[in-house]
Amino acid sequence: MDKRVAVVTGSSSGIGSAIAARLAAEGMRVVINSARSISAGEDLARSLPDAMYVRADVAVPEEARSLITATLEAYGRLDVLVNNAGTTRVIPHDDLAAATPEVWRSILDLNVVGSWQMSVAAVPHLRESDDGCIVNVSSVAGTRPVGSSIPYAVSKAALNHMTRLLAKALGPQIRVNAVAPALTETPWTRDDPFFQDIAEKVRQGTPLRRVGTADDVAEAVLGLLRARHITGAVLPVDGGACLV
Repeated sequence: MDKRVAVVTGSSSGIGSAIAARLAAEGMRVVINSARSISAGEDLARSLPDAMYVRADVAVPEEARSLITATLEAYGRLDVLVNNAGTTRVIPHDDLAAATPEVWRSILDLNVVGSWQMSVAAVPHLRESDDGCIVNVSSVAGTRPVGSSIPYAVSKAALNHMTRLLAKALGPQIRVNAVAPALTETPWTRDDPFFQDIAEKVRQGTPLRRVGTADDVAEAVLGLLRARHITGAVLPVDGGACLV
């Protein structure tokens, strides 16, 4: 993977930063991105060999396109797009009134439309790679009736189906897959009571008896990039949670 170029959206911290660091360790040139955490993104880019940071809100069409443009101007090519940028709101599933249309729109705009916009902007350039790849970061909430809120779970279900549809539409030049983590320890989830309650259930009730890490997800992304005969897959990264 030496000298291949990857854009990882939402990569200033958490799962995104772990993916960026793992790809850089394989010799890839990585574009770090965030909409708000600018200093963290710049620090991460400085810590990686031949990486750069581009601020862009991928939910905004022109900013999604500008992220791809900046990548091409810097590196002259694009081989991998990792659609990691996402958002949620913690809302009990039975609290229908709290899941307002505004909540729905904010989640769908980033998790679904943002991933779509990035994919559309990237596809012409991924076609020129010898193995252009898109990897979407989804969630087990997209396949099971769980998750931080119903709008979030629905957004990930949509992302899973988008993955399959794009894989069918874009082959053979471009492969499209997704990873679907269960609860993953990040700075955002580590101290949140809601997620800590779920974490204890994961430790007690899943085959591998531990909460996933951002590095676990990064390894799964790398595996899909290496597996040149896999497309349209939604890979659980859940410690066997899908079995119980």
